[in-house]
Amino acid sequence: MLKKILALIVLSSFLLSCGTSKSRVKTSKNGTARTTRTSRNSKPSIRTTVDSKTGTASSSGRTETLESTSKTVVYAEVVKAYIEQFKETAKDNMKRHGIPASITLAQGILESGAGRGTLCQSANNHFGIKCHNDWTGPKVYHDDDSEQECFRKYSDPADSYNDHSLFLTTRSRYAALFKLDKDDYEGWAHGLKAAGYATDPKYPAKLIGLIQNYDLAKYDAEVLNKKYTAPTPKPQTQASAPVASVPAPVKQQPAYGTYTVEKGDTLYSISKKHNLTVDELMKLNGMSGNSLSIGQVLKIK
Repeated sequence: MLKKILALIVLSSFLLSCGTSKSRVKTSKNGTARTTRTSRNSKPSIRTTVDSKTGTASSSGRTETLESTSKTVVYAEVVKAYIEQFKETAKDNMKRHGIPASITLAQGILESGAGRGTLCQSANNHFGIKCHNDWTGPKVYHDDDSEQECFRKYSDPADSYNDHSLFLTTRSRYAALFKLDKDDYEGWAHGLKAAGYATDPKYPAKLIGLIQNYDLAKYDAEVLNKKYTAPTPKPQTQASAPVASVPAPVKQQPAYGTYTVEKGDTLYSISKKHNLTVDELMKLNGMSGNSLSIGQVLKIK
């Protein structure tokens, strides 16, 4: 009997310990959801950063590391699927609000982790927009710059896209952006940072990188009925080619059995250096005269 009691105590302790670090979401009657953790050492990572130019080997040839409301590593196919899903929404918003579709899509990829980030999954919030004072809709709470900050929650991704457009068009600090050309995505990328949309100093470069890597500017051209030409990759020069490149300080070694003529060399000095007569050296190289040029390669065997 005593053994049974001890076994029950041990089993109860194990079951209690298994549940101490699980996340849970509480939703209030007004539609507010709150994400909390009973373990204080497992705070989720928040804030939007991305390195779109680095990649690791994968079945797709590249992965993207996107840090939205949580660090998310996705294959390039996931990013492309996200673009395919929301490109028409972005183009429609460009027609109605004047925000380049390329910028909308790049921000959506960046802020939502290509749709895989925590905030996107729990609240359909694709752009990391916080509640601010004018939001009266449903809310969720996540740790960001401070603990448990208020973020907007949407019933549908299209609502998030529309609210993103309204967010930019109704705030005076973004007014200068709408004076730019409709397809000036680089101007928009830098303008968003300057207006305070993000604090990351690399934010413009990350948006531009996504636009160029995934050819997003073609959607701007489609809306504007312009001809679009995809960027041409820069040709690889001999200096940058991994097979042909030779480090600058290192001389390329001549092939075995040859000699490269240097400044001050004569047929006589070369023949003596390699235990040949001048006639033998000339015969090996089919020479009829004794003229030489610096860099000329001669056979010596």
